[in-house]
Amino acid sequence: MFVDEVTLKVIAGSGGDGCTAFRREKYIAYGGPYGGNGGHGADIIFKVDEGLHTLLDLRYQKEIKGDKGENGKGKNQHGKGRDPLVIKVPQGTVVTDLDTGFIIADLKNKEDEALIAKGGRGGRGNTAFKTQTNTAPNFSENGEPGEIRNIKVELKLLADVGLVGLPSVGKSTIISKVSKAKPKIAEYHFTTLKPNLGVVRATDGKTFVMADLPGLIEGASKGEGLGDRFLRHIERTRVILHVIDMAGSEGRNPYEDYILINKELEEFNKRLLNKPMVIVANKMDLKNAKNNLEEFKKKVPDKKIFEVTAQTNSGLTEVIDYLSNLLDSLEEENLYDDDAFESHVLYKFKEEKPFTIEKDGKDFVVKGEKIEKLFKMTKFTDEGIARFSKKLRQMGIDDELEKMGAESGDMVKILDFYFEYHK
Repeated sequence: MFVDEVTLKVIAGSGGDGCTAFRREKYIAYGGPYGGNGGHGADIIFKVDEGLHTLLDLRYQKEIKGDKGENGKGKNQHGKGRDPLVIKVPQGTVVTDLDTGFIIADLKNKEDEALIAKGGRGGRGNTAFKTQTNTAPNFSENGEPGEIRNIKVELKLLADVGLVGLPSVGKSTIISKVSKAKPKIAEYHFTTLKPNLGVVRATDGKTFVMADLPGLIEGASKGEGLGDRFLRHIERTRVILHVIDMAGSEGRNPYEDYILINKELEEFNKRLLNKPMVIVANKMDLKNAKNNLEEFKKKVPDKKIFEVTAQTNSGLTEVIDYLSNLLDSLEEENLYDDDAFESHVLYKFKEEKPFTIEKDGKDFVVKGEKIEKLFKMTKFTDEGIARFSKKLRQMGIDDELEKMGAESGDMVKILDFYFEYHK
């Protein structure tokens, strides 16, 4: 089964918890803190596997979760960090963060791999909190939560030349004649239900990859027919081979077919029309084909047009040799602009306040990634609570609550937990 798009949640491993422990040795008064740090949680990495050609392995996974780091132990023993969880994906995979819309990774090369979700650092043991004023801290940290992302994983096939056109114009016949690909061929629309790839060899021995895509119809860019499900695969192709039934054997006008397909390509992605386009006038052995071609050339004078009859292999050798030479002259282009990736920051904005406070009836609800992470990493022992309260004051939460009219005894909510506010 060919699967080229999945959505799922990835949850990197949380860091291991730090340990609260003390030395117990003869002749050493109190002994001092002796708790180790937790280990790093597992990162989630996507890596290209050339043997894969579909996202089928990910289709039924609603979430992928990394292992938690090992907890710290007494005697200053640090917990073990977890190895990354490596997910194998096909070459040409694009990973997008659904919450931000930014692209996390475009895995287009054979050895590519990308960090999709970062594991949490291990919590510090009480030894790490020892200071001159607090020589025996009685608290430690929980591990940092692993990064959580909702992602879309798309496969955009890597092909040098992409065949486009309306159904039944001869695309599958062409790729079956010029390569060893064996697409289904029949006299009805939408015979091709998935992209077919074939390696094509020119007369000088050079090779390139051709993709036969399911037929497009009017409204394909909006989901009609097989819709935009397969249009994504034309985005990576370096040259578009536009196949037209020049005989109009199904009662259509060849020029109107040409305009219709170009319109669908433009509506899906305007950059597609900037790619080199070669036109194949197919079914030239049929009645009216010659007359239609003469009229077509008058309306489309700026495109390279080849006359072929794919059924008998007539004219295809010239097409393949021309494509091979054209590909040699083209530079590789990037599928996305730099600002589409989350790692490219165009402007540096002033850091926003790390929390927000909202009223919910009589209660005050505190939200914010920084404060929620601090909460999750706090062990609520007596000293842990005191440290947590101090951090809140330093962040300005107490001052903000007072400005909003909070009184002693009011309830403050962080995540699903409630605290009593005291001035």
